[in-house]
Amino acid sequence: MAVEGDWDDVFARAAPGVARTAATVRALVRERHPEAVEIARPGERTVSFGFGARKMSDAYAYVMPNTAHLNLGFFHGAGLPDPEGLLEGTGKALRHVKLRAADEAARPAVVALIDAARQERQAALGAA
Repeated sequence: MAVEGDWDDVFARAAPGVARTAATVRALVRERHPEAVEIARPGERTVSFGFGARKMSDAYAYVMPNTAHLNLGFFHGAGLPDPEGLLEGTGKALRHVKLRAADEAARPAVVALIDAARQERQAALGAA
């Protein structure tokens, strides 16, 4: 995984449970997409995962700490299959899932969203 920026700068002030949940998501992405590009954006308090540095075109997912939960967001989430209705948001493209514990990140429906988001960006970019 190519890494830019500092993960710790984004999660330095996060509650320990939120940071653990983020680390679980990070491990899932690394397992499912070892060559993912990870970009920490401390000013935005996010870390994105994708095929390059451009967040809205190359990235497919991001994590953002909140006080009591982690947002696992998808840049093109409005078009993702979501049979369990986990995705929240009303924007044109962005959607997110609120994760309140690390074990929620490993739920099959959440993993399926990560996979679908990666596949959507891979197809859109013509990436191998």
